Amino acid sequence: MAKVKYSAGLAEEYENLYRECVATRSRFDEIDRLVDNILNHKNRYVNVATEVGAPWYFIAAIHTMESSQDFTKHLHNGDPLTDRTKHVPAGRPKQGTPPFTWEESAVDAMKMRGVDKVPQWPLPRLLYELEGYNGWGYRLYHPHVLSPYLWSWSNHYTSGKYIADGRWSDTAKSRQCGSAVLLHRMEERGEIELAEITEPLFIYSDHPIPEAEKLQRFLNKFPGIALRVDGWPGKRTSDAVKRLFGFYLKNDPRRDD
Repeated sequence: MAKVKYSAGLAEEYENLYRECVATRSRFDEIDRLVDNILNHKNRYVNVATEVGAPWYFIAAIHTMESSQDFTKHLHNGDPLTDRTKHVPAGRPKQGTPPFTWEESAVDAMKMRGVDKVPQWPLPRLLYELEGYNGWGYRLYHPHVLSPYLWSWSNHYTSGKYIADGRWSDTAKSRQCGSAVLLHRMEERGEIELAEITEPLFIYSDHPIPEAEKLQRFLNKFPGIALRVDGWPGKRTSDAVKRLFGFYLKNDPRRDD
């Protein structure tokens, strides 16, 4: 299968999808149980991540998707660790003698996929590598369906999946929690941070700035506040923030700090 090239446009798509992702309410408890189990075995994921230079939560997400967090199975495809893999990719790991430890197999799976060659792991690249691990069939041949490998159990996915190699169904539904949904919940709980914020998202300004329109739309939802949605977070926008939250926007000259 052809590989989708990582690009700035694709990175922006992943970023937007992740920020707009909302987990299915009826699945909240199941998602939390998955996260709890990941955290209980965090040290094992960290050990593999250290060997291949990837985030530990990337390893955890793959483990959840490929073998339902079962440490008796190969990370490559869920085959038993008592022998080399039988299904695609077959014959892994090539080195060593079975039975394999989960860590041995996991390191082999990651290096076979070139995970150890990924130079950096910002959020979009993380999601790109997760989707690529499962394959690009959704994006290439069924673009009307976002990959459930990422988005199942969220507002981004309803139905449509491969029910066998090369066999597609528009009505079949994934029964797994999507890996991006899993990571989103881990971030919600404060277990990981997938975006480093070095500057305030909203600041007082004498000219329009990115994201400020979103702030103004949000503020306009409250009684007594009426702002022009122009992306210009000046005095009136800062006044509205003060009214709701008790402080002015960063860089407003009326702030004490």
